[in-house]
Amino acid sequence: MASPGPDRTADRGAAAPVDGWLLAAVLALAAFGAVMVYSASAVTAAARTQDQFYFLKRQLLAAGVGLALLLGALRLGYRRFEGLAYPALIFTVFSLLLVLVPGIGKMAGGARRWIGAGPLSFQPAELCKVALVLYLARSLAYKRDKMRLFSIGFVPHIVVTVMLMGLCLLERDLGTCIVLGAVLFAMLFAAGVKLGWLVSAVLFAAPVCWYLITGTHYRLQRWLAFKDPFAYRDGYGFQMVESLLGVGNGGWFGQGLGDGKGKLFYLPAAHTDFIGAVIAEELGLLGMLLLVALYAVFVWRGMRAAFRAGDAFGCYLALGLTTLVGVQAIFNLCVVLVLLPTKGLTLPFVSYGGSSLMTLMGASGLLLSVSAGQGGFLRRGSQAVRLSQAEVAP
Repeated sequence: MASPGPDRTADRGAAAPVDGWLLAAVLALAAFGAVMVYSASAVTAAARTQDQFYFLKRQLLAAGVGLALLLGALRLGYRRFEGLAYPALIFTVFSLLLVLVPGIGKMAGGARRWIGAGPLSFQPAELCKVALVLYLARSLAYKRDKMRLFSIGFVPHIVVTVMLMGLCLLERDLGTCIVLGAVLFAMLFAAGVKLGWLVSAVLFAAPVCWYLITGTHYRLQRWLAFKDPFAYRDGYGFQMVESLLGVGNGGWFGQGLGDGKGKLFYLPAAHTDFIGAVIAEELGLLGMLLLVALYAVFVWRGMRAAFRAGDAFGCYLALGLTTLVGVQAIFNLCVVLVLLPTKGLTLPFVSYGGSSLMTLMGASGLLLSVSAGQGGFLRRGSQAVRLSQAEVAP
């Protein structure tokens, strides 16, 4: 994807209609996720809380907040967020540091990744992904004529991303680091950074990643279990084996919605990381193909928005957000099919998790805004007046 040309001031006529395909894909994924979260969690929720709707109600609440964020981002227009790129990055770094403070950061599954406030909690690593995309989009658009310079087009973006990765590693979140790296690679490549630099960065990162895996006991055990899940069936390979059994049990058309067996205390994290296995077991190959088709529509329309964006910031923003969702979906489904070791990544819009759902739906509002070519709206009296790029950009 070539670096976009000079910015074009938005047309002052009526804004283009919202991309119906993209909006439908986002809403369909969120609705599909709510149904499957209930199916995957009802038994567990009833056993733990005596309320089979516990996880569903929290997911619907997050979806409602996420929808409000989507509409808000779409209403404001993506260009208003260009000036928020650096404040969002600073806030994200502060939040990631705050998670590490005992008494503030909440532990779950052996990792400290959540900031708790009573019954509510938020995972800053989910915000970190969108904050990185905003920062890169702003920086790459500003420096687009100097991307072939090593000290300007390459080094600063690597440093910021590595800093975020380091904070995520302190939270034992290697999966988020991999997603951040994939987003960085895609956006730098699209911006015209020399391919040799990118390849060198990947070659340098490979042994570091291998050290992080082999130098940490639980990651090494996951890697060994991935190579032979059935040999570690009673330990680190348990999730992988149960996921494979669920996928295999689904066949072409599945066992029927709600009739899966894996979620009956066999498959850990059935409503979060491994919800794909529940979908495969209950809805079969047909259900999985539908899920993949929805992600394909999201990626298709997101890339279309990037190519048709009226300015550099919108182009890079759409590319980054599309890559974020697409890469995370691929990684999660590969883990479910045991094509990759377990990483703790959720299935975008579908897995249970308020932080992920709200953040991604808000990001989808920005993507929809790019696809509609909106520079933002400002009310003056009773009329909504379109702001040009020059009026909105900082």
